[in-house]
Amino acid sequence: MGSILTIGIAGGTGSGKTTITRRLQRQFDSRVCTLYHDNYYHAHDGLTMEERARLNYDEPAAFETDLLVEHLARLRAGQAVDGPIYDYTVHNRAPETQHIEPAPVVLVEGILILASPELCKSLDIKVFVDADADVRILRRIVRDVRDRGRSLESVVNQYLTTVKPMHELYVEPSKRKADIIIPEGGHNEVAMELLIRRIQAHLQEAENNG
Repeated sequence: MGSILTIGIAGGTGSGKTTITRRLQRQFDSRVCTLYHDNYYHAHDGLTMEERARLNYDEPAAFETDLLVEHLARLRAGQAVDGPIYDYTVHNRAPETQHIEPAPVVLVEGILILASPELCKSLDIKVFVDADADVRILRRIVRDVRDRGRSLESVVNQYLTTVKPMHELYVEPSKRKADIIIPEGGHNEVAMELLIRRIQAHLQEAENNG
């Protein structure tokens, strides 16, 4: 397959990571594949729904990052992987997996990907998406209530007890590991154009060398 470009897209909850990821997916289609860190939350089959709901999902220990690193290495080696799927409505990993074929560009998205030194070493370009805290909490409320079956009270409670303190402890400091910081997420057209051009250059180079 030739060289594979890996791009990490990090940032706080509701910062606009997914907007950027989806725009790149639409732009490059099958030439891009994506690993979402959220899908690598640990499985908690032995806990009740209430117990799972009380867990801290915003600290590095919540994720099976070693498995993500392993899957990224396999994709870089041109091998397909069967990645986990996380079901937000039940706070647990789904029994199904998703088959991911390798592509010339691999995107890795998640709030804490830059907090993992091992994962950082596997990323060619590290992006941090920045947004004001009030914008992020409003986006999270809309998303979790509309798409994830959460109540307003549960979203606000989770934000105040774990999301906000963990953001300050882990996510915000990880910004220093980024090569590129993008304010305003996917709505920052200058930054999007730069990312798109970088990917286009990589794809052209891979084609020429292929």
